[in-house]
Amino acid sequence: MFASVLVAGAATGNLPGADGGATAEGSPPAAPVGHRADVTRAAEEAAADGTSPLEAAQRAVSRSGDRWAAVYSPDEYEEFEESLDGRYTGVGLWAREREGRIEVTKVGDDTPAADAGIRAGDRLRSVDGEKVDGRPVTEVVSLLRGETTGESAGTTVRLGLERGTRAWHETVRRARLSRDTVTVRELASGVTVVEVGAFTKGSGDEVRAAVRQAPAGAGIVLDLRGNSGGLVAEAVTAASAFLDGGLVATYDVEGEQRALHAEPGGDTTRPLVALVDGGTMSAAELLTGALQDRGRAVVVGSRTFGKGSVQMPTELPDGSVAELTVGHYRTPSGRGVDGHGLTPDLEADEEALQRAETVLSGLGR
Repeated sequence: MFASVLVAGAATGNLPGADGGATAEGSPPAAPVGHRADVTRAAEEAAADGTSPLEAAQRAVSRSGDRWAAVYSPDEYEEFEESLDGRYTGVGLWAREREGRIEVTKVGDDTPAADAGIRAGDRLRSVDGEKVDGRPVTEVVSLLRGETTGESAGTTVRLGLERGTRAWHETVRRARLSRDTVTVRELASGVTVVEVGAFTKGSGDEVRAAVRQAPAGAGIVLDLRGNSGGLVAEAVTAASAFLDGGLVATYDVEGEQRALHAEPGGDTTRPLVALVDGGTMSAAELLTGALQDRGRAVVVGSRTFGKGSVQMPTELPDGSVAELTVGHYRTPSGRGVDGHGLTPDLEADEEALQRAETVLSGLGR
């Protein structure tokens, strides 16, 4: 099954496979391509020698310079796939990198983070004693979830936090969580806000349903801030809510060019603003780029993260999985995202939602 799985997310992210089926969250340098054979060979040689293919693959990946590569044990990969269903082990907070620091952007209701009194806007300074300033958000998320040490639900994690002049530590117990990745609300102005936290299974159809159910003529804010990616097939479905078919993105797999297209029949006239920030990554950037390039949305916020590489999982002899970069995707106009991100049409930070409402009023809401 791994032959048809393409991952383009910082923590997840799928493209259709070669058979066309939909399958398996700073400005980083472009990820290297073409080392899949080296990693596979190292794992096979280790299996023949009676040593660990997983450890051999990890060593090969560390030498490759592929910052998005990962090697999972069978249990870890099973949990990774569960995260694509909206289930994960963690503490229930979302974060973004801002000026080299990690800031909490959202805390889920009824989660360990909420029970500990952590709030959006708090600064995360350390995880289990490891300082997180200057580290990629994806690494910080892995630490929170215990992915790097094999921790599971029920284990504890000690967080160093800061709020204004107050600095403190909080010990939080990880839990098995599920998340509603699409939330919809209506503002007093009549604007409908569709917030997509990640592109998990079914989220694209939820976006389409939200657009259909929004009051006639009402403007929509598609809030992709802090969206670390997910299933690209779901992002393409979400694009279909606003486009009448046509190109969403192109991508390559080891030199072979492919394309992603929206389904026809989307709402092409309703005023639309897409909100983005430095935590908007991967599949969320792919969707933003499509809406921006095709003139369908005004993009408001700050520059996106810049994760536009494509990963393909490869099963190793012991059942572990190496997920390696095989190519990159581009927006409909041919813009590369990896290492660059997307620049919004209108820069905004703290007042981004208010700016979006103002833009919508000018678009004829």
